[in-house]
Amino acid sequence: MPQWLCNQMMRAYQKKDRRQIKMLNDCWFFYYRQPAKDAAAIPRP
Repeated sequence: MPQWLCNQMMRAYQKKDRRQIKMLNDCWFFYYRQPAKDAAAIPRP
């Protein structure tokens, strides 16, 4: 997970902002499911 997304997720959970958590979760799944053009470009767990 990119650091910027991780930081925003932590902030949203601390504020208990359900709308933001859902939006960021959707962003993560969209980002994660994109086909990698270059294996090194998008680090995957």
